[in-house]
Amino acid sequence: MAEQSTISAFVERKIDADGFTIRYLEADPQPDGIDAVVCIHGAGGLRLSPMHEMLASTHRVIALETPGFGASPVNERSRDMAELAATLCAAVAALDIRSYHLVGASFGGKLATHMALQEGEKLQSLILLSPAVFRPAERPRMATPEERRKVMHAHPERFPLAPGNPEVDSKQETLVRRLIGPPRDAALEEKLSGLSVPTLVVFGTEDRLTPPEMARFYRQHYGNAHLMLVYDAAHLVDLDRPEAVTEVVSDFLARKERFLVSEQSGVIHP
Repeated sequence: MAEQSTISAFVERKIDADGFTIRYLEADPQPDGIDAVVCIHGAGGLRLSPMHEMLASTHRVIALETPGFGASPVNERSRDMAELAATLCAAVAALDIRSYHLVGASFGGKLATHMALQEGEKLQSLILLSPAVFRPAERPRMATPEERRKVMHAHPERFPLAPGNPEVDSKQETLVRRLIGPPRDAALEEKLSGLSVPTLVVFGTEDRLTPPEMARFYRQHYGNAHLMLVYDAAHLVDLDRPEAVTEVVSDFLARKERFLVSEQSGVIHP
């Protein structure tokens, strides 16, 4: 295990799995016997939001960094999403996690879906935040950091522009473009109906990158999908509305198909 450094309430560690050294963040210390929640990040790379910290008060939260992201070497070995998913499944196994909930955001939503297809009964639930499994044929313009911020957030003025790393950004974008696949993936869609794990799909009502109009495809193709729309949130829904998203996710983790959408509403209001 590599050296540790504290990031917020989380600790940074590394694990060797499937020939990769994989960085991950975990809230530390954690009581024994609580459910594990494994989080897969989007195309922007590994990050923590208030949602992760709030979930960590009741669950063992592990946020994995996908090989090829951040400071990790360029990943030219993973040939497709299924192969990359197998690597992350190997990382979960190397952490001795035998049963867990899986959260995937955007690009990570498609990656988490591939993991779910491979993990079978090991997975207790699947939660997809602004997932990129089904996407519009055209995407909004994001040529500059300011344009990207306006697409990612419902209220971009609340989120200062963070300094980026052009080399890391380019490496990650190249990997995402190579692996993400088409807006509609027929081979994947054929497998989804057999995915029986309870699945929660969360969209922000202001999301222009993976708009909530895509929600119907998840109901059509996933074997056990439940939908939730969060008002006043764009693509980074867990940053725009962390309390609302955490409320929904926590309830789904606890009750799965019996969560609040069945008893109250399919929309979280401001």
